[in-house]
Amino acid sequence: MTSPQMGLTFQTAGKIQFGRGAAAGAADAIAAIGRAAFLVHGATAARADWLKDALIAAGCRVTTFACPNEPDIAGVEAGVAAARAAGAEVVVSLGGGAPIDLGKAVAALVPATRPMLDHLEVVGQGLPLDHAPLPFVALPTTAGTGAEVTKNAVINVPEARRKVSLRDDRMLPDLAIVDPALTDGAPRSVTLASGLDAVTQVIEPYICTKSNRLTDALCRDAIPLGLAALAKLMEAEVTQARDDLAWVSLCGGLALANAGLGAVHGLAGPIGGMSPAPHGAVCGVLLPYVLEANAAEAGPHAAARLADVRGWIAAVLGGTAQDAPATLARWSATHGLPRLGAMGLAREDLPAIAEAAGGSSSMKANPVPLSAAALLGVLERAL
Repeated sequence: MTSPQMGLTFQTAGKIQFGRGAAAGAADAIAAIGRAAFLVHGATAARADWLKDALIAAGCRVTTFACPNEPDIAGVEAGVAAARAAGAEVVVSLGGGAPIDLGKAVAALVPATRPMLDHLEVVGQGLPLDHAPLPFVALPTTAGTGAEVTKNAVINVPEARRKVSLRDDRMLPDLAIVDPALTDGAPRSVTLASGLDAVTQVIEPYICTKSNRLTDALCRDAIPLGLAALAKLMEAEVTQARDDLAWVSLCGGLALANAGLGAVHGLAGPIGGMSPAPHGAVCGVLLPYVLEANAAEAGPHAAARLADVRGWIAAVLGGTAQDAPATLARWSATHGLPRLGAMGLAREDLPAIAEAAGGSSSMKANPVPLSAAALLGVLERAL
């Protein structure tokens, strides 16, 4: 693993608005982009009523579309058909990572002339889009995925039992509005799972082979900040901790889009295709064991980065830096994070997951090469 590169390219959303209360100006900003808005929301439509009403008041014609689960091919195709029928001029997603990914995919595919599979990675051809996407605006309501500033949408392909990405540089949102107030009062289990995803997404870009000085600057501060915020939120509803975790989630999206991820997300893709396990919970339960597996194979540079991470974990959660992965695993379990077995994974699934993970795009940036046997060991420890 080499040191962070001097030269870099950094891509992100066309405009980012961050801060408590930022969502108040969302409708006017969206109306300035397009008057026919296709609004994607989560399972509960009423949670999007405030934005729908504000868009109508701002002069928009609004069509709503529900994303009750993580997006799959059928859901994306239905969304594309609905957006085309509505004559959508701008796609807006309000929700967690699932509605944001679905909206991002719909915006990308409405103008497309080729089948979706032509553009999907792993199970398809991974071709670039043949037309520029519709304008896309994202408003996250969980602090986890950072999807509001990434250029891919994760889509479940049930036939292949895989989650794969639709990816194109032009899929970066035109506007990301990150208002921590939209995450206030999220259920404890959602906060834990999505928060661990956010923390994982600043740890993996920091230790990965494609890190650079800009992503390092984001991650160094965000890792301890995210751990501390999540620890506070497991004890009480704290406004500043919500603000901090939303910031960490945003930093994670910025970092992963411009550096890379690693074995946690390499394993999470196949797992997501084989079980209904929430993505954040999967990442959270895998993280300690991936840190240990990486440390066992790490060269000097990777070892130094991993030592930084262990030190930050110990500073927030207690214990020694050496035992930090085990401390994190115990802490997560104490606060209700389930094991992979409780999320629907069976032991007989593990070899296939380990084998599939080796070919994932996320695995390419892991700080050390991990064999299928090493990945299987991670899975067995997390089961």
